[in-house]
Amino acid sequence: MKKLLSYFTTAALLALTNVVFAAPKTVTLDVPGMTCALCPITVKKALMNVPGVAHAGVSYEAKQAVVTYDDAKTGADALMQATRDAGYPSAVKRGK
Repeated sequence: MKKLLSYFTTAALLALTNVVFAAPKTVTLDVPGMTCALCPITVKKALMNVPGVAHAGVSYEAKQAVVTYDDAKTGADALMQATRDAGYPSAVKRGK
C-alpha cells in the first residue's frame, strides 16, 4: 500500500511540475493551400482539436494561422501535422 501511495504522490508531483514549466507560445503558420473563404474554418477546427491549443486565428487573405498553445502539451510539429491531416499543409513562418 505504501508503494502504491508513493507512485501516486510521485505522479502528482510530476503533473504539478509540468504546470510550473508550461509556457504559452504563439506561432504563425503559412497555409498557402487555402483557396477560398471557407478553408479557414477547416484549418481552425483542425488546430483547435490539438490538445494544448488555446487560440487559433486563421486568415484566408494572409494565408496564415496564428496559434497560441501550451508548449508542455503540443508544439509546432503537431500543429503542422493537424493542418496537413486536414488537407492544408503548413509551415512555420520564418522572420524576414
